[in-house]
Amino acid sequence: MPVTIKDVAKAAGVSPSTVTRVIQNKSTISDE
Repeated sequence: MPVTIKDVAKAAGVSPSTVTRVIQNKSTISDE
């Protein structure tokens, strides 16, 4: 089974939308 954005978000302790922004290289993500 492939890893989903939800899986990554859960492992990282962030929301799926944050994972999506990271993947898309958006500049609205803080280093925290």
